[in-house]
Amino acid sequence: MAPLLLQLAVLGAALAAAALILISFVAFITASKVPHLHQHKEEKFFLNARGQKEPLPSIWDAPTKQLSVVVPSYNEEKRLPVMMDEALGYLEERQKQDPAFTYEVIVVDDGSKDQTSKVAFKYCQKHGSDKVRVITLVKNRGKGGAIRMGIFSSRGEKILMADADGATKFPDVEKLEKGLNDLQPWPDQMAIACGSRAHLEKESIAQRSYFRTLLMYGFHFLVWFLCVRGIRDTQCGFKLLTREAASQTFSSLHIERWAFDVELLYIAQFFKIPIAEIAVNWTEIEGSKLVPFWSWLQMGKDLLFIRLRYLTGAWRLEQTRKVN
Repeated sequence: MAPLLLQLAVLGAALAAAALILISFVAFITASKVPHLHQHKEEKFFLNARGQKEPLPSIWDAPTKQLSVVVPSYNEEKRLPVMMDEALGYLEERQKQDPAFTYEVIVVDDGSKDQTSKVAFKYCQKHGSDKVRVITLVKNRGKGGAIRMGIFSSRGEKILMADADGATKFPDVEKLEKGLNDLQPWPDQMAIACGSRAHLEKESIAQRSYFRTLLMYGFHFLVWFLCVRGIRDTQCGFKLLTREAASQTFSSLHIERWAFDVELLYIAQFFKIPIAEIAVNWTEIEGSKLVPFWSWLQMGKDLLFIRLRYLTGAWRLEQTRKVN
């Protein structure tokens, strides 16, 4: 009996090793280089408040605003107004209190099939295109791809990623700013502050099914085991980056869909960019684009491929240089 069990164990180990080699090979040969920031002709411009085309700036230009807010939006005509009202209300009030404070909000319509761009453009008409800009992508790129497009067209010294559903209370940007400042001195002016919902985990578990809780823990384990350690909540959409950290990490980013946050932080840790994890006020908003099982399965595959592609050298990280 014992020899049979030993043979089965050896066979199982051999099959697992063969499967890992096969998956690594597939990950290697299917890997693409860092996605070139291909822009369709229509994506190189934004409409000013008068409806006239103006060329978009570049992340490589010198910053002219203190804060850029990038809002990725896909079919968000219903949820976007609530978020924009809160964000612009806060930003306008802050500017009244401190006239030296400057900002911009960039809404990136990720190939929506509804009226997201029209809804966002109304805020451009109300506040002016120096404060609110709308980038409409020709086709859907995924959340990471949409944020990348927004960041590469931003003008801020600091860049905030904020979800269109308004799940995170916008004034909590001050918490991220404090967390970012507490990381000083910043090496090469690079630092990241991540909003976190980890402190709400116990409460969220009580409201979730056992299956979704199992998926959540499985995903957290894979993130820790394969890619990022020391960050409990990699997926919160509320993140603040210095301009230099944004250009470095997003220039190296491959993943453009849901798991992009993990690769973003993996890249940041590789370059030893300081990261602060800051608790924020967060409320679950109806209308999530995540399909529980299939989205988690896709993210699990992406996590494995992130690790294998960097491990096998299919993807390499290099310090970026500023180019026009």
